[in-house]
Amino acid sequence: MLQSIVVFTLILFMLNLLSIAILVFAFRPWRFFFYSYHSRTVKVGELERSLVSNDVDVALDQSNNLTRNYDLDGQCHRTEALLRSPRRTQGLNHKQRLSFASPCSALGDSVVLDVSDPLQGILVGETLKRPFGTEHFVQLQKYGRPEKQSQNLTFGAENDRPQESGPNATSDQRSCLSLEVVSGPSCGLQCSVLSTSTVKEPFTLGRVPPSNLLLKDLEVSGKHARINWNSNKLRWELVDMGSLNGTLLNSRPINHPGSGSRQWGNPVELASGDKITVGTTSNIYVHISSQNDHLVPFGVGMTSDPMSLRRGGKKFPMEDVCYYQWPLPGIDQFGVFGICDGHGGVEAAKSASKILPEMVATILSDSVKRERVVSQHDCSDVLRDAFSQTEAHMDNYYEGCTATLLLVWADADDSLFAQCANVGDSACFINVDGKQIKMTEDHKISSYSERVRMEGTGEPLKDGETRLCGLNLARMLGDKFVKQQDSRFSSEPYISQVVRINKTSRAFALLASDGLWDVISFKKAIQIVVQMRERYSNDKGNLAEKIADVLLNEARTLRTKDNTSLIFLDFDTTSTVPPCGVHP
Repeated sequence: MLQSIVVFTLILFMLNLLSIAILVFAFRPWRFFFYSYHSRTVKVGELERSLVSNDVDVALDQSNNLTRNYDLDGQCHRTEALLRSPRRTQGLNHKQRLSFASPCSALGDSVVLDVSDPLQGILVGETLKRPFGTEHFVQLQKYGRPEKQSQNLTFGAENDRPQESGPNATSDQRSCLSLEVVSGPSCGLQCSVLSTSTVKEPFTLGRVPPSNLLLKDLEVSGKHARINWNSNKLRWELVDMGSLNGTLLNSRPINHPGSGSRQWGNPVELASGDKITVGTTSNIYVHISSQNDHLVPFGVGMTSDPMSLRRGGKKFPMEDVCYYQWPLPGIDQFGVFGICDGHGGVEAAKSASKILPEMVATILSDSVKRERVVSQHDCSDVLRDAFSQTEAHMDNYYEGCTATLLLVWADADDSLFAQCANVGDSACFINVDGKQIKMTEDHKISSYSERVRMEGTGEPLKDGETRLCGLNLARMLGDKFVKQQDSRFSSEPYISQVVRINKTSRAFALLASDGLWDVISFKKAIQIVVQMRERYSNDKGNLAEKIADVLLNEARTLRTKDNTSLIFLDFDTTSTVPPCGVHP
C-alpha cells in the first residue's frame, strides 16, 4: 500500500514538471529580457525629443528647442540629455552634417550627436555647428543640400538666417531703425541702429547687459526680444526670445503660443510707427528711415561715462544725454550734434535732446528759411527759434539742463558750415587749420558775461554771490519753477559765428559736458587729438571713435567727479557709423 502511494506521488510530480515545461516553452518569457538587453534603442524621452522626424512640421518645432532651455532671466543652459550619446548602430558607413536652428547658437558651443538610422538628406554624425534658418532646413530635408547654393551663403555668428555674399549682396542697403521708450520705468530711453551694423552683432531688448536697449523693468526678461535686419527681404523683423511675459506688436502677441514654453516666436515684420510692448508698462515706439544715400560724410565718435564712483564711492546717476542725427528727417545736407547735461534729474535732458532736433527740422522744412541759410551761410535765426520753441514745449518745472547744439550743413560745392548755440556750461570748440575757435559761452553765475547780463536786468548779483536758488547756472532749459521765482534766469542761447570747413582744412570739432572740461583744457584736448591722429593715421577703422575714447579715458584718469559725455567730429575722415545715435 505504501509503495502504491509513493509511485502515485512521483507520477503527479512528473506531470506537474511536464506541465510547467510546456508552459515555459509555449510563452517564452525570457524573450523580453533578451530583447531589452540586446536590442535597446534610444527613446525620445532620453533626448528630450526625437532627433529627426519625417513630419516637416514636427521637425521644425523640434529645431527651435533642441539644444537649449531658458531660465527666467533669459540665460542659456544645455539640455542635459544631449550630452548622452546614443548607442551607435553597426553598419553606419557615411557621415554628414545635421544643422538645427538654435536661439543661443551665437555662443559658439557645439554638441556631438550620433544617430542609429541614417536618413536620406539628413546630415549626421558630426559636430552641430552654427545653425541656419528653419526654411532652409526644410528644403534640405526635401531635396538635400544643393552645392551651388551653399557656395553663395555665409553664416554670421549672430544671425539665424544665411547672408548673401555674392555680387547681389544687400550690404549697400541702409535702413536706420530708431527706438524710443515712450512709457514704463525706462521712459525716454532712445537708441538707433543701421541695418549694415547688424552684421557685427544682433540688436537685443532686455533687462540685463549686454542688451542693446537696456530696460529697467522687472517684468522684462533678461533677454526678451531681438530685432534682425533680413537682408533677403530688406526689412526689420522682431522676434520674441522666449520671454516670460511675452511681447506685443501693436497690441497683438508675437511670442510662442505655448504658455510658459520659453520657445522663440516667429519673426514679424516691423514698420515705422509700430508700437512694441514688453512686460505690461514698457512701450517702445518704432521709427524706420531709409538712409541709402545719407551716411555721415565725416567721422563721428560719441561716448559717455557716469563716473559714478568718483565721489567717495557714492554712486550717483547719469544725467547727460548726447545725440546726433544726419541728415535731419526730410532735410538733406543738414545735421545736428548735441549734448544736454541735466541737473536735478535726467528728465529735462531727455526732453531737450528729443525736442530740440525736432524743432530745428521743423523750422528748416520751410524751403524759404532753408534757402536763406544756404545762401547767407548763417542759421542764427533758426537756432534761436529752435531754443525758444523747445523751452516752450518742455514741461520740466523742477529739473533743468544745459543744451549745446552744433548745426552742420553742406552747400552745393560740398563745403561744410558749422554754427553752434548753447545755454549752460557744456562747451564746444572747432579747430580749423590749427586755429582754435570757441563755439560756446559759459553761463555759470560766476562768469563775467553773465554778471554783465544780469546787471542789465536791473538786478545785479551781490558781491561773492555765486548761486541763484541753489543753482550755479544762469541759463538753462527747463527749471521753470525757479525761473518764475527769479527773472534773472534765462533760456536765451548764445549763438556762435559760422565756421566754414574745406576739405583740406584738417578740421575737427569737440562737444563735451563739464565733466571733461573740469579736468582737461581746450589746449590739452587739441594736443591729444593731434597725437591720436598721427598715431592712427593708417588705421582704416573709425578714427573719431578712437579719439573720443582716448579723451574720455584721460578724463577718467584725471579723476573727474562729474558725468562726462563727448562727441568728436573729424572732418578729415569718412564715417563708418549710423546716421543717428543717442547716448543716455
